[in-house]
Amino acid sequence: MTDSDAVIASLRAFVAERDWAQFHTPENLAKSISIEAAELLECFQWDADFDLDDVGAELADVLTYCLLLADKLGLDPDAIVTEKLAETRAKYPADVSRGRSTKYDRS
Repeated sequence: MTDSDAVIASLRAFVAERDWAQFHTPENLAKSISIEAAELLECFQWDADFDLDDVGAELADVLTYCLLLADKLGLDPDAIVTEKLAETRAKYPADVSRGRSTKYDRS
């Protein structure tokens, strides 16, 4: 069992112990990702100073809901991230994208 598999198994057990799966529709999980992402952003709202523990807790919430949504939809998180990385690597070749915050074909 990989670390990712162990995390998913722990999340499944946590949800089952509380009978929360009934509330975990794809729509509700997607909403929860957005809500938790806003709470993560709030950690940086007024200045560049932030509490690393707060950021870690909010990031964990975002990741938890992302993993729960992937699991609900039967998607392998490692596979979809790897596939997307390959697409993005092709879309933004390092030799023309390095050091740029804008797409390489825009001034």
